[in-house]
Amino acid sequence: MNAKTTFSRRLTSMCRKFLGAMSAVCLLNAGSPAFADPVTLPDLLIGVTQGFLEFTVEDYLATSQTEGRYEIEVNKLDPRMYMPACDKELTATLESPAIPLGRVTVKVRCDGAAPWTVFVPAQVRLFREVVTTTRPLRRAGIIEPSDVMLRERDISLINQGYLTNVDQAIGQKLVRPMVSDQVITLVHLEQAEVVRKGDQVVITARSGTLSVRMPGEALSNGGLSEQIRVKNLNSQRVIKAQVMAPGQVEVSM
Repeated sequence: MNAKTTFSRRLTSMCRKFLGAMSAVCLLNAGSPAFADPVTLPDLLIGVTQGFLEFTVEDYLATSQTEGRYEIEVNKLDPRMYMPACDKELTATLESPAIPLGRVTVKVRCDGAAPWTVFVPAQVRLFREVVTTTRPLRRAGIIEPSDVMLRERDISLINQGYLTNVDQAIGQKLVRPMVSDQVITLVHLEQAEVVRKGDQVVITARSGTLSVRMPGEALSNGGLSEQIRVKNLNSQRVIKAQVMAPGQVEVSM
């Protein structure tokens, strides 16, 4: 996928009307070294960039089924900037990055008789409810319900995978200490071991609606849904079983 062309979009009808009005202003002032009208070319470029990003971000949120509110801030341009009036409709594409979040660059281009290209920087902030800590937490601690809550954060500033449901964090083990009000990401967590080597477990063997239980001994540590080695104490056979709960493993017959 080409990051420079993925989010190329035509302007909305509102932007086209705005562009038409601005183009008329540019044509009226084309012979002047500086614009007399307060609406200058930098204002036009900012307006085109703003409209393009609004459309592109809405499209991205709908396509990725992402919930949240966004804010767009287009950087100020040099007020002395002067480009020839464009006799065609301006086009805008997302130059970088591949998705319209964080620091972005929009390429605004004129393909008219006097072509030109301007790169306009902007900032797109996307706010979502994510899992954060309610108090300082120690390394290797198991996260309890009272340790986490949802708070709104700008996810464009989060590099690793964030969590949107507290149940995703509860019961997990921390691999590093955390301070209060810190966003919990996947790099902070590892699956907590609910079965340890040497634990006595109940092995459930299932086949459709039929199930058989037998005593067993865990030969390795394991978290929920992980496969571990287990000895069947009746037959002394070593098998692989899936951890279902503390002291409970399951194997298919």
